[in-house]
Amino acid sequence: MKSLKPSMREKKRYLLVHGEDLRKNIEKAILEFIGSFGFSKTGLEFIKSDKDSAIISVNRKMVDSVRASLSVFPKKIEVKMVSGTLKGLKGKL
Repeated sequence: MKSLKPSMREKKRYLLVHGEDLRKNIEKAILEFIGSFGFSKTGLEFIKSDKDSAIISVNRKMVDSVRASLSVFPKKIEVKMVSGTLKGLKGKL
């Protein structure tokens, strides 16, 4: 199978997120705020996670929606930094 052209690939942004029980709470926050159709548009992936912080990747066009859904969620989930590359978040986790 051929790989995709760079112009056809999904553009990603990486978010450094702090909070508790992040894997469950991030998915729940996005589903509650923008629904399942919006959740599928985000292209959410968990790249790396520690005890209380994680690096997630989302579609470039949905960064504002994801940040809004995390800020509205009742449990504290804080976006510390957004970067276009993983190298930009190196050492911040």
